[in-house]
Amino acid sequence: MRSKLVRLSAVIVVAAMLAFSGFFAGRAYAYQTHMWSAMDHLKAALNQLQIATPDKAGHRVNAINLVNQAISQVNLGIQAGAR
Repeated sequence: MRSKLVRLSAVIVVAAMLAFSGFFAGRAYAYQTHMWSAMDHLKAALNQLQIATPDKAGHRVNAINLVNQAISQVNLGIQAGAR
């Protein structure tokens, strides 16, 4: 009787582990690792552009605007991917 209870407990634990691993694997996929990594890099680039000396014939300002646009697009992509 006791060995049946141990086996049943083991089966329940394994089933629960499989169920939760599938759940967390889906969450990791939905997390969009590459999109968030791109966002981190864009924010770092924006920070570097903002602290750079401003005498770049307008190119620094244009780069800041383009990076801000890229950040907006990545945000939209993350939102679209979350649906």
